[in-house]
Amino acid sequence: MLDILSLLDITFFLLAAMGALIGIIFGAIPGMTATMAVAVCLPLTYALGLHHGLALLLGLYVGGISGGMVPAVLLNIPGTPSSITTTFDGYPMAQKGEGERALRVGVVASVIGGLISAAILFLFAPLLAEFSIKFSYVEKFLIILLALTVIASMSRNMLVGIFSGVLGIWLSLIGTYSVSDGGNGHTRLMFDFLEPYLFEGFSLLPVLIGIFGIATILLEAEKGVKSGLAGKEINIGKGGGFSLGLFKGRLTNLVRSSFIGTFVGMLPGVGGSAASVLAYTQEKNLSRDSSEMGKGAPQGLIASESANNALTGGALIPLLSLGIPGDSTTAVLIGAFPLQGIQVGPLFIPENADTWYVMMTALVFANIVMFFLMFYAIKHIAKVVLVPKYILYPVIVMMCVVGAYAINYGIMFDVWTLLIFGVLGYLIQKVGLEVAPLIIGFILGGQAEVYFVKSLESFGTYSIFFTKSPIAVVLWLLIAASVTFSVVMGLKSRAKSRQEMAQ
Repeated sequence: MLDILSLLDITFFLLAAMGALIGIIFGAIPGMTATMAVAVCLPLTYALGLHHGLALLLGLYVGGISGGMVPAVLLNIPGTPSSITTTFDGYPMAQKGEGERALRVGVVASVIGGLISAAILFLFAPLLAEFSIKFSYVEKFLIILLALTVIASMSRNMLVGIFSGVLGIWLSLIGTYSVSDGGNGHTRLMFDFLEPYLFEGFSLLPVLIGIFGIATILLEAEKGVKSGLAGKEINIGKGGGFSLGLFKGRLTNLVRSSFIGTFVGMLPGVGGSAASVLAYTQEKNLSRDSSEMGKGAPQGLIASESANNALTGGALIPLLSLGIPGDSTTAVLIGAFPLQGIQVGPLFIPENADTWYVMMTALVFANIVMFFLMFYAIKHIAKVVLVPKYILYPVIVMMCVVGAYAINYGIMFDVWTLLIFGVLGYLIQKVGLEVAPLIIGFILGGQAEVYFVKSLESFGTYSIFFTKSPIAVVLWLLIAASVTFSVVMGLKSRAKSRQEMAQ
């Protein structure tokens, strides 16, 4: 314990607090997200070191998710995808002059959801890691296959999700097919003139920054940098009427929504929007006064905000115990570990106990800082929604370019990688492909290939993937269940569309 305390200096806490503040600002500006905040600031962590860097990134993560409620309540614009359902009741409250009250209700729900998910992370991740250490190459391959299947099944269209994931895997295989991985040591999937640049494949961090930084800027700039909110009035109202008594009789909603958010966060690539929608729907189905929801009901805000903030701890569970990102933000966060020579996965927690406890401390502290910043300074924070885009975007682009160039000690091809994947990220969203399956396919594709080849080298038959162990059978059943769920939901959606057209 003394070793842990020696790592928690004043700089650690200042970075976590600064991360929470910057994250709130990113989340509060329409079009900016927690993922973008982490991607833009990721290169800074190399200079900061692992523990200080994680304090900054976890602060950005918590603050970015929470900050999305500000434009959702005041402008009816979700600051982050997870804030969609916050608009349902938050904006009607703001129109009644209760904007500050709505924001404070959301902040309290957010911090409780975040702390509950942190407790579940602390209790569950080590158990899952200890269990998964016993996995062979077969089970590890099937875990990745399950993750990619879940991501695809949760996409708007399963076939689109599968194609996006396969595209990400294909991109991850560009480079040298290493002999240690069962390959021939030759480069593959590239033109000859690119071999000097891509013999190790695309560097992960420029890819992440490009897709979540540059692509977002291009999508937002397409709407017009002069179409911002400058000059628009925001109706924050007064904080009168807020008291903790609002949560009386709603603790079941608060706890249930937090558990829903944590569970959804554990499902790779599903995202906060699914968590908040599911929690909001459950509250509407079970609440005695559900008729008020959508008209400015505090219970709607409680369900939405507790669920999307509980996502933070939930998404870290598969990341730290299995090496599989739970959402797009943790997919970016995973890039911080290779910078320090650490690999996340089943052995991460037992072999890096100090880092594990440091992360838990940073996560809890960031939630507490987020609460105080947003609860007591919300009137000032709300003004960031009016920051002109023509000032903001050039600064972010500059940070992305400098970060990509510096991350591998000044390799110019990393800047080209940033731009290539920035444009690619923009185009795939314009044509309707999914970013989450693509980027998680890119991160996990190389591992999936290694585990698949090593399984065949060890056992020499494809049947081993079906007969290796009871765990393999369970994983195949889960894969089949996720595919079946997607097919059934797709058929229901088509039937509903046909019914609406017939009417």
